[in-house]
Amino acid sequence: MLAAFNLRPAISGLGPVLAEIRADLGMSGTVAGLLTSVPALCFGLFGIAAPRLAARFGPVAVVVAGLTAVATGLALRSLSGSTPLFVATTALALAGIAVGNVLMPVLVKRYFSDDRAGPVTGLYATAFALGTAGAAALTIPVTDAAGDNWRVGLGVWAAAAAVAVLPWLAVLRRDRARDLPGGPAPARPGPDAAAPRALVRSHTARALALFFGLQATAAYVTLGWVPQMFRDAGVSAGTAGLLLAVIMGVGAPLGFVLPRLATRLRHQGPLVAFLGVCGLAGYAGLWLAPGAGAWAWAVLLGVSNCAFPVALTLIGLRARTAPGVVRLSAFAQSTGYLLCVPGPLLVGTLNEATGGWRAPLALMAALMVAQIAAGVHAGRDRCVEDDA
Repeated sequence: MLAAFNLRPAISGLGPVLAEIRADLGMSGTVAGLLTSVPALCFGLFGIAAPRLAARFGPVAVVVAGLTAVATGLALRSLSGSTPLFVATTALALAGIAVGNVLMPVLVKRYFSDDRAGPVTGLYATAFALGTAGAAALTIPVTDAAGDNWRVGLGVWAAAAAVAVLPWLAVLRRDRARDLPGGPAPARPGPDAAAPRALVRSHTARALALFFGLQATAAYVTLGWVPQMFRDAGVSAGTAGLLLAVIMGVGAPLGFVLPRLATRLRHQGPLVAFLGVCGLAGYAGLWLAPGAGAWAWAVLLGVSNCAFPVALTLIGLRARTAPGVVRLSAFAQSTGYLLCVPGPLLVGTLNEATGGWRAPLALMAALMVAQIAAGVHAGRDRCVEDDA
């Protein structure tokens, strides 16, 4: 839970103070716009390395290193005096988050039995949502309390990551005392297991990667652009920030319930479809009455964003062994995050080209329909080993 809490404040805490950062560092609009897609790009690129690192050093040692990178990157970012250094330190934090993204389902599979996987996944999904919403809601108050100092508002989240390192260090010491390098390293899969080439050929793995990428696209567009949609509809900046916190905060209670429900269902397709319909309803509300029904649309989009913990649960369900989950998690998340890189940029481009939000919302609705289709396919009671 402590690890999961720190997997998004580096991103969700940035948006509320981006204007102040741009003014202080002389950051161009192009670089500021790219910052909305850099997280997905880093998650895709660095996440690919997670299975090799876990196989060599053990997943616990990699999680310790990842959380240390998050804490170091966020601390150095708050001290940055130039745009290149700000981007570089952000990338360091995102690299640490990337390996954490991939290894969370792996650690659940390793340390908890199948009947406990759902509740445990729900616990860390709840912590994930709390960290995301907390950074979105509290960065501005902390900045204001520090005398309008955005560096303090961003830097405080480095302390949260540093705290999360401590219990994992204790686990690492325990495992090394048992002559295990950072926890039992996953065994190399045989030719019929979830090897990378087999995953590329697996219909289940491809559907899961597409589902993961489309839900990530929706999440990053929501994180990066929906507050601006509210502001353009006449909602104040402070209220827009609270609406974003609501969107992210809805995932806290639902993130605990939905993974548990998903593990009890033989076919997770109906659950995926329900979440997608909530997203379509939220987009329709933003199209028709973005300001008048803002709180209702925020709740609907928050429910739709809970496709993320469901996707994580599916990763654990669609492979039979811990090594299989390692490779499937890396494949689905890395491929998915790379697929979602163009989404936020395209939404911004469409908004600039049309002068409004209807074209971007139409695009998002079309992608949501595709997300439902991919998720229903990935939700079938079938493992990637069956495809092999």
